[in-house]
Amino acid sequence: MPKTKNPGAAKGGNGKFYFAMQRLKKIDAGGGYSTANGGVVEGERMLVALINKPRGTGSRIHTHKNEQFNYVLRGTLRCDVNGVKQTAGPGTLIYIPANTPHATIAMPDEDVVFLAIKDQSATIIGTPVDKTVRGAHYDPGFAPKRKAAKKRTR
Repeated sequence: MPKTKNPGAAKGGNGKFYFAMQRLKKIDAGGGYSTANGGVVEGERMLVALINKPRGTGSRIHTHKNEQFNYVLRGTLRCDVNGVKQTAGPGTLIYIPANTPHATIAMPDEDVVFLAIKDQSATIIGTPVDKTVRGAHYDPGFAPKRKAAKKRTR
């Protein structure tokens, strides 16, 4: 099996040219700062991912070395790219230059699906601007439910 930069990603080439994106293994595309996940295909110089973000969730401000395009297929994202804020619905292409602080959050009304295209100068995961690993962004009421601690018996 060919080696990929992103563990769990599919590798294009060597006679493999077609991919059913929705059937690929979903991998973490957010490194703890985002709820993004989806199937990823790597070529020699580019990667493409079909990304899912559950409604009311998304990424904290982060950067990555690779240039990126996100094409929204379903739902609406609340975006911040280098301080420029806008909503992006189906049919919108979002351009994120390399090393540019940005965040995308799925609006609360529905999950978002978008196609992400990045060069392979880095992995799909970036680095939070605040350098902390404190989790993804959750709008009020959308944080995961915490499991109740089990009582210890002696």
